[in-house]
Amino acid sequence: MSEAAKPRPEFRNINIFKDVPTYRMPLAAIVSILHRVSGALIFMLLPLVIWLFDKSLTSEHSFRQFTSAFSAGLWIFPGWLVKLAALALIWAYLHHLIAGVRHLYMDATHCLAKEFGKSTAAATLALSLALTAILGAKLFGLY
Repeated sequence: MSEAAKPRPEFRNINIFKDVPTYRMPLAAIVSILHRVSGALIFMLLPLVIWLFDKSLTSEHSFRQFTSAFSAGLWIFPGWLVKLAALALIWAYLHHLIAGVRHLYMDATHCLAKEFGKSTAAATLALSLALTAILGAKLFGLY
């Protein structure tokens, strides 16, 4: 081995308290993590969705129960908490759908440039939050 050989890089452990809070995640990574979170949220709220769907379609009486769940509440949960859970479900569905379309488009076109990923991640966040705000305003009776 020659003396002019480059020294091997030194890898140290990451200090969770010093290094992790200062690390700045790229926007595409945040969207990817939120895509997974929204999928998990949709899965966890699936019993609520099935119950709401059943109540909304079974009969006129059950539809009145469905609509009263958002005003009077449901079991021990007040109406605002039911609306908040519905709003979380709306955001999860919209974000998961838009991020999934983004991933499908990137896979189909093989467009993997860093700037394209950053701009589509920003568009995904903006679109999902804007649509959630519009539908949330309708849910909470602002229009």
